[in-house]
Amino acid sequence: MWEPGGVLTIAPDRVAVWPAALPVEALHGIGPRQATVLREHGIHAVGLSVAVPAATAQRLLGGKAGRLAADRARGIDPRPVVARALPASTSVRCTLDQHTLDGAAVRAALLGTRLRGRGQAARALNLTLTIAGDTSWEKTRRLKEPSAHDDDLRTLAYQLMAAGLQRGRLTGLVLKGEHLADVGHVAQQVSLDDARESRWVAEAAVDRIRDRFGPGIIGPAAIHRRAS
Repeated sequence: MWEPGGVLTIAPDRVAVWPAALPVEALHGIGPRQATVLREHGIHAVGLSVAVPAATAQRLLGGKAGRLAADRARGIDPRPVVARALPASTSVRCTLDQHTLDGAAVRAALLGTRLRGRGQAARALNLTLTIAGDTSWEKTRRLKEPSAHDDDLRTLAYQLMAAGLQRGRLTGLVLKGEHLADVGHVAQQVSLDDARESRWVAEAAVDRIRDRFGPGIIGPAAIHRRAS
């Protein structure tokens, strides 16, 4: 099973075999109406549609739709693969218990991991707090420079949260990175802070561990206190 939004690669020699058992509506471009027509004619799986002559598919679905269905059932799609632009914002959210500040730390760390994995940096953070009684509070603040480092995101998240903590009992938060930039287009400032440089090295090591063993294998102590 593949992850939602992920990419599944099929070996060339499996193109015709792998989708055979899928329902016919799994074919891109086959909607409910077209699927109903095909099922009425005994074509309920992609593998069965492969055996249908292209002329028959055109008669059942119409000229263009029939040609496309016949081609895609056979793994034929001449369209070039075009990379999609990365989103301009991304967010993480959680329901809070008494560890409200821990919640901000955890969300900042998870947001940083996501940004670094995509090679992006945030220019600003937006924090939305949900307060008991179904009210909410929202504030946005820019970072001094675009960043995907946990320390930078956590510091700003705490600053934002300090302004909202007096509003009432918090029940949830959403932390959003906004105005995202490709890290390749962001100027890297030289840091003279040895401790900060060491944290960046540790952060990169943690990212490699997560890539190899899974996202939940290592992280801030706040995450593990919440899970225990």
